Amino acid sequence: MTDTLPPKGGAAPSFPDAPDDAVLRKILQRIKTVAVVGVSPNPVRPSYFVARYLKLKGKAVVPVNPGHAGEQLFGATVVADVTDLPQTVDTLDVFRRSEHVAPIVRAALDHLPGLKTVWLQIGVTSDEARAMCAERGVDFIQNRCPKIEYQRLFGELRMGGFNTGVISSKL
Repeated sequence: MTDTLPPKGGAAPSFPDAPDDAVLRKILQRIKTVAVVGVSPNPVRPSYFVARYLKLKGKAVVPVNPGHAGEQLFGATVVADVTDLPQTVDTLDVFRRSEHVAPIVRAALDHLPGLKTVWLQIGVTSDEARAMCAERGVDFIQNRCPKIEYQRLFGELRMGGFNTGVISSKL
């Protein structure tokens, strides 16, 4: 069952959307190749600027979008489906509606033996995908953005005047 919002008057899910900051920091540092599912070639779309940011941070980005398969984006060829991804992908970043997540994650888990992290973007959640990842020992983060988390945890948001809650000796 997919969980997008708690029922009215009901309690929020009892599990966190992401691990604590120390674990998040390690996950972000270990990413080498990230597949961005639902990426748009339109530079004003969030999926575009998140993928571009990850590429600028030195991550290999493999775009996944069936409507643009075969095109070039971020120095890579867009693939149509997660089953078309190279085996080197270690992180899946999903920009799809919650109800579409479970089949995508199932296919990725079956296709990518080295998958270490499944990351669902802000507003995207799936209890079913969480359970699948837990069974396979794959880190699972939902309702968060790797770009925002990277900026928050590595001091980039402070430069814009945001209080990130992270204490650092960096100026």
